[in-house]
Parts: sequence; C-alpha cells; structure tokens
Amino acid sequence: MPNHQSCKKRIRQTKKLTEINRSVRSAIRTSLKTIRTASDKDAALKEMPNLFSMLDKAAAKHRAGFNANRAANYKAKVAQVINGLAAKA
Repeated sequence: MPNHQSCKKRIRQTKKLTEINRSVRSAIRTSLKTIRTASDKDAALKEMPNLFSMLDKAAAKHRAGFNANRAANYKAKVAQVINGLAAKA
C-alpha cells in the first residue's frame, strides 16, 4: 500500500480511467461486431455513424489507446467491410 498521498491519488485515477477505457473499448468492439456480422449493407450502414462517432470521441480524448491515426485505420477497415457487402435485394 502506498504511503504518499500522490501515489494514493494515482491509484484512484488509474482505477477510474481503466474502467472508462474498458467501457469505451467494449462499446467499439460491440459496434464493430454488429457491422461485421451484418447480413446486408443497409444494416451495416445504420450502425456506421454510431461507430464513427465513438471512434472520433475516443481519439479526441485519447481513450482506450486510440489516437487519430488508429481511429482513421479503423474507419478505413470498416468502410472496406461495408463496401464488400451486397446491397439488400
């Protein structure tokens, strides 16, 4: 157990940020899974703005290890997946 007040504070901050990062990462992964398992292009396109918004917010706040380049790479990969899906006939 730390003795210094600053060490105690860092432990509290780390615990809080870990929980926030975990929830952000989980939400992004869930949205990605929804898009990747979508049966048609329309279903994936409905989820895309939600995912892009989460990625932009995570990158802006440096959450869950996301920076602008990583978010852009995720967006590009998602766009490839969506473009590869067939439109609903």
